[in-house]
Amino acid sequence: MSDELKNSIRTIPDYPKEGILFRDITTLLGDARSFRRAVDALVQPWAGSKVDQIAGIEARGFILGGAVAHQLSTGFLPVRKKGKLPFKTLEMDYDLEYGKDTIEIHVDAINSGDKIILVDDLLATGGTAEAAVKLLRSAGAQIVAACFIVDLPELDGRSRLEALGVPVRTLVEFEGH
Repeated sequence: MSDELKNSIRTIPDYPKEGILFRDITTLLGDARSFRRAVDALVQPWAGSKVDQIAGIEARGFILGGAVAHQLSTGFLPVRKKGKLPFKTLEMDYDLEYGKDTIEIHVDAINSGDKIILVDDLLATGGTAEAAVKLLRSAGAQIVAACFIVDLPELDGRSRLEALGVPVRTLVEFEGH
Protein backbone atom coordinates (compact mmCIF):
# COMPACT_ATOMS: atom_id res chain seq x y z
CA MET A 1 0.00 0.00 0.00
CA SER A 2 2.83 2.42 0.83
CA ASP A 3 4.05 2.49 -2.77
CA GLU A 4 0.53 3.07 -4.09
CA LEU A 5 0.03 5.99 -1.73
CA LYS A 6 3.48 7.39 -2.41
CA ASN A 7 2.90 7.23 -6.16
CA SER A 8 -0.39 9.11 -5.79
CA ILE A 9 1.36 12.12 -4.21
CA ARG A 10 2.70 14.74 -6.61
CA THR A 11 6.10 16.33 -5.98
CA ILE A 12 6.48 19.96 -7.01
CA PRO A 13 10.09 21.17 -7.08
CA ASP A 14 11.05 24.64 -5.85
CA TYR A 15 7.71 25.38 -4.18
CA PRO A 16 7.09 27.50 -2.16
CA LYS A 17 10.75 28.46 -2.56
CA GLU A 18 13.84 27.21 -4.34
CA GLY A 19 15.26 23.95 -3.00
CA ILE A 20 11.97 22.71 -1.51
CA LEU A 21 10.26 19.60 -2.85
CA PHE A 22 6.59 20.20 -2.03
CA ARG A 23 4.63 16.98 -1.43
CA ASP A 24 1.16 17.70 -2.79
CA ILE A 25 -1.53 15.32 -1.52
CA THR A 26 -4.30 16.88 -3.65
CA THR A 27 -3.53 14.22 -6.27
CA LEU A 28 -4.04 11.50 -3.62
CA LEU A 29 -7.30 13.14 -2.55
CA GLY A 30 -8.47 13.20 -6.17
CA ASP A 31 -7.89 9.47 -6.62
CA ALA A 32 -10.81 7.70 -4.91
CA ARG A 33 -8.93 4.43 -4.32
CA SER A 34 -5.84 6.12 -2.81
CA PHE A 35 -7.93 8.49 -0.70
CA ARG A 36 -9.96 5.59 0.68
CA ARG A 37 -6.83 3.53 1.41
CA ALA A 38 -5.17 6.44 3.20
CA VAL A 39 -8.21 7.12 5.39
CA ASP A 40 -8.65 3.41 6.15
CA ALA A 41 -4.98 3.16 7.14
CA LEU A 42 -5.25 6.19 9.42
CA VAL A 43 -8.41 4.79 11.05
CA GLN A 44 -7.37 1.14 11.40
CA PRO A 45 -5.36 1.28 14.67
CA TRP A 46 -8.26 2.98 16.47
CA ALA A 47 -11.28 1.17 15.02
CA GLY A 48 -13.42 0.14 17.97
CA SER A 49 -11.51 2.36 20.43
CA LYS A 50 -13.05 5.12 22.49
CA VAL A 51 -12.06 8.37 20.79
CA ASP A 52 -14.05 11.52 21.51
CA GLN A 53 -12.88 13.74 18.66
CA ILE A 54 -10.56 14.03 15.72
CA ALA A 55 -8.70 17.35 15.62
CA GLY A 56 -7.68 18.42 12.12
CA ILE A 57 -5.10 21.11 11.44
CA GLU A 58 -6.04 23.71 8.84
CA ALA A 59 -6.40 23.12 5.91
CA ARG A 60 -5.69 19.64 4.54
CA GLY A 61 -6.10 18.23 8.04
CA PHE A 62 -9.76 19.25 7.76
CA ILE A 63 -10.26 16.99 4.75
CA LEU A 64 -8.47 14.01 6.25
CA GLY A 65 -9.69 14.59 9.79
CA GLY A 66 -13.30 14.86 8.68
CA ALA A 67 -13.05 11.55 6.84
CA VAL A 68 -11.34 9.87 9.82
CA ALA A 69 -13.95 11.27 12.23
CA HIS A 70 -16.72 9.94 10.00
CA GLN A 71 -15.16 6.46 9.90
CA LEU A 72 -14.71 6.40 13.70
CA SER A 73 -18.21 7.85 14.29
CA THR A 74 -16.80 10.68 16.37
CA GLY A 75 -16.78 14.46 16.36
CA PHE A 76 -14.44 16.72 14.42
CA LEU A 77 -12.57 19.66 15.96
CA PRO A 78 -10.99 22.24 13.62
CA VAL A 79 -7.61 23.66 14.66
CA ARG A 80 -7.57 26.97 12.80
CA LYS A 81 -5.25 29.82 12.04
CA LYS A 82 -5.76 32.91 14.18
CA GLY A 83 -8.82 34.99 13.41
CA LYS A 84 -10.82 32.32 11.56
CA LEU A 85 -13.11 31.11 14.36
CA PRO A 86 -16.27 33.11 15.18
CA PHE A 87 -16.57 32.38 18.92
CA LYS A 88 -14.26 32.85 21.92
CA THR A 89 -11.00 30.99 21.44
CA LEU A 90 -7.97 29.50 23.11
CA GLU A 91 -4.76 30.09 21.20
CA MET A 92 -1.19 28.88 20.98
CA ASP A 93 1.72 30.72 19.37
CA TYR A 94 4.52 28.81 17.69
CA ASP A 95 7.69 29.54 15.75
CA LEU A 96 8.00 29.30 12.00
CA GLU A 97 11.20 29.27 10.00
CA TYR A 98 10.86 33.03 9.54
CA GLY A 99 8.59 34.35 12.26
CA LYS A 100 5.66 33.24 14.37
CA ASP A 101 2.12 32.02 13.83
CA THR A 102 -0.90 31.26 16.01
CA ILE A 103 -3.50 28.50 16.00
CA GLU A 104 -6.85 28.51 17.79
CA ILE A 105 -9.74 26.35 18.91
CA HIS A 106 -13.08 27.38 20.39
CA VAL A 107 -13.03 27.59 24.20
CA ASP A 108 -15.88 25.08 24.42
CA ALA A 109 -14.53 22.61 21.85
CA ILE A 110 -13.17 20.11 24.38
CA ASN A 111 -14.49 18.51 27.52
CA SER A 112 -11.82 17.78 30.11
CA GLY A 113 -10.43 14.30 29.52
CA ASP A 114 -11.58 14.03 25.90
CA LYS A 115 -9.50 11.52 23.96
CA ILE A 116 -8.37 13.16 20.74
CA ILE A 117 -6.44 12.05 17.68
CA LEU A 118 -4.64 14.85 15.83
CA VAL A 119 -4.65 14.58 12.02
CA ASP A 120 -2.82 16.48 9.29
CA ASP A 121 -1.46 15.71 5.84
CA LEU A 122 2.28 16.04 6.41
CA LEU A 123 4.78 15.98 9.25
CA ALA A 124 7.85 18.12 8.56
CA THR A 125 9.50 20.01 11.45
CA GLY A 126 6.52 19.29 13.70
CA GLY A 127 6.10 22.88 14.89
CA THR A 128 2.42 23.23 14.04
CA ALA A 129 1.55 19.76 15.33
CA GLU A 130 3.48 20.39 18.54
CA ALA A 131 1.58 23.66 19.06
CA ALA A 132 -1.71 21.85 18.39
CA VAL A 133 -0.89 19.17 20.98
CA LYS A 134 -0.04 21.84 23.56
CA LEU A 135 -3.19 23.81 22.73
CA LEU A 136 -5.45 20.76 22.96
CA ARG A 137 -3.85 19.69 26.23
CA SER A 138 -4.27 23.18 27.67
CA ALA A 139 -8.01 22.71 27.10
CA GLY A 140 -7.96 19.37 28.97
CA ALA A 141 -7.61 16.87 26.12
CA GLN A 142 -5.74 13.59 26.20
CA ILE A 143 -3.88 13.13 22.92
CA VAL A 144 -4.20 9.50 21.80
CA ALA A 145 -1.98 9.92 18.73
CA ALA A 146 -0.95 12.21 15.88
CA CYS A 147 -1.51 10.84 12.36
CA PHE A 148 -0.16 12.04 9.03
CA ILE A 149 -0.07 10.66 5.50
CA VAL A 150 3.46 11.94 4.78
CA ASP A 151 6.55 12.06 6.99
CA LEU A 152 9.70 13.98 6.04
CA PRO A 153 12.04 12.20 8.49
CA GLU A 154 15.05 14.41 7.75
CA LEU A 155 13.19 17.32 9.37
CA ASP A 156 12.63 15.24 12.54
CA GLY A 157 9.13 16.41 13.43
CA ARG A 158 8.35 12.98 14.87
CA SER A 159 10.82 13.46 17.73
CA ARG A 160 9.11 16.72 18.79
CA LEU A 161 5.79 14.94 19.18
CA GLU A 162 7.25 11.83 20.77
CA ALA A 163 9.06 14.07 23.29
CA LEU A 164 5.56 15.16 24.36
CA GLY A 165 4.55 11.51 24.78
CA VAL A 166 2.41 11.47 21.63
CA PRO A 167 2.51 8.32 19.47
CA VAL A 168 2.99 9.20 15.79
CA ARG A 169 1.53 7.30 12.84
CA THR A 170 2.58 8.09 9.28
CA LEU A 171 1.83 6.20 6.08
CA VAL A 172 4.67 7.13 3.71
CA GLU A 173 8.09 8.78 3.95
CA PHE A 174 9.87 11.01 1.49
CA GLU A 175 13.53 11.96 1.61
CA GLY A 176 14.47 15.61 1.50
CA HIS A 177 12.64 18.74 2.55
